[in-house]
Amino acid sequence: MAVDWRGVYAAATTEFHADEALDVAATKKHFERLIDGGIHGLVVMGTVGEGTSLDADEKREVLRAGIEASRGRVPVVTGVAEYTTRGACRWAAEAEKLGADGLMVLPGMVYKAKPHENLHHFRSVAAASGLPIMVYNNPVSYGVDLKPAHIAELADVPTIVAVKESSDDPRRITDLVNLVGGRFVLLGGVDDLALECCLLGAVGWVSGLVNAFPEENRQLWDLATAGRWEEARAIYRWYMPLLHLDTLPTLVQCIKLAAAEVGIGSETVRAPRRPLAGAEREEVLRIIRTGIATRPTARAGR
Repeated sequence: MAVDWRGVYAAATTEFHADEALDVAATKKHFERLIDGGIHGLVVMGTVGEGTSLDADEKREVLRAGIEASRGRVPVVTGVAEYTTRGACRWAAEAEKLGADGLMVLPGMVYKAKPHENLHHFRSVAAASGLPIMVYNNPVSYGVDLKPAHIAELADVPTIVAVKESSDDPRRITDLVNLVGGRFVLLGGVDDLALECCLLGAVGWVSGLVNAFPEENRQLWDLATAGRWEEARAIYRWYMPLLHLDTLPTLVQCIKLAAAEVGIGSETVRAPRRPLAGAEREEVLRIIRTGIATRPTARAGR
């Protein structure tokens, strides 16, 4: 199964009202703003999208909002982050019926599965629908590590087509290529390693800070993929203090705060997450506001 999942994919936020109720209209509006800002694909209900904080009906609403916002302009990929393999299979099958273009599948939540259990999980979810799958490897956040050798074992599953590598180790991109050649579409998943991943062969970037700076994300990616490295490095250096926010345990709060500061989202998160406060909030605001004040004005490559 071939897919053209290249470029900047937004790990999009989910918007809530002040009482933490799902705000479908604001979520759809945010998705539309990201697409208008030049992203190549939309990932809904991933880590940044607080997918594990949503109930089944809310997940359906968010996915529908993504599909309606896209109107076929970009692929819409939904996160599959469930506590059980059975639950992940159910959502995979339902997402296909609702019209999703693909699945970004995580290992089962909470339980720290062993490699053979993880492989069974991914194979089972793949069998539950005909949608293309992006394997999301994020051991830093979820405590389960799919090493390149493990991912290579999934190469015989036709619908497992891509890997979002968020292990904080870009060497794994080279390791995967050495193991399975071009079998998988490779995407970087750590914002402050985006340029390094691109250099090593990743053809896409699933980004969090794109929720606040879609034009700059697109500009950076276009310059890098065009081989205009000096210009790309200049934007990357401006962007780096902001991109570091994507690696913090409070990345969702930080990203939503950044989006709120530029006027394209709300900072409201769903408990147990709480908005940033005190000295931590002031430091994050300093980084965000410095970035806004000094953001590149050029829009090359759009």
